[in-house]
Amino acid sequence: MNNKSERYIPLVITVGQVAIFPYYIIWLKEVSLTFTLFAWFFAIFSFAAAWGYRIFQSKKNKHNSYISFIYAGMGCVYILIGWIKNSFESLPYVVLPLQVILGLLQGYFRAWHIEQKNYRLHTVHHYLIVGFMMIGFSFVKIISPVVFITIFGLLLCMCGFWDFIRKKKAELI
Repeated sequence: MNNKSERYIPLVITVGQVAIFPYYIIWLKEVSLTFTLFAWFFAIFSFAAAWGYRIFQSKKNKHNSYISFIYAGMGCVYILIGWIKNSFESLPYVVLPLQVILGLLQGYFRAWHIEQKNYRLHTVHHYLIVGFMMIGFSFVKIISPVVFITIFGLLLCMCGFWDFIRKKKAELI
């Protein structure tokens, strides 16, 4: 792990996921018609995350993980969520596959991340950075949750692109 991006991108992703989660919950509550539907959406997300975790754990070659595509996939889902307007009645049907995809990708990422050598160090830094970020967010004036979600989606896509480029350069050397 001589490459800094290889060391820090997973930390950025985990911190971002925790920091963006309150905004994601607000958005999901807005699109859910009832609390029951909201609970079902989170149940589906959890089951999909368990499925993604299991998919990674069952891989024979864990070094070939396509993690840059996982970053970009999560980023695309968050960007799509940021573009969705809450004004149409079929929105719960759109949210359902997004919950499955996002859960699957996050479960896969989590399984990959715990296999990394620097995971223990990331855990300590993760809690510290999230604490400072949440204090910082508390001073932000009211901004729509979709703004934060979309920005995080763009950040994930950039991380995926950067990781993909870095791996391609490493293959050429």
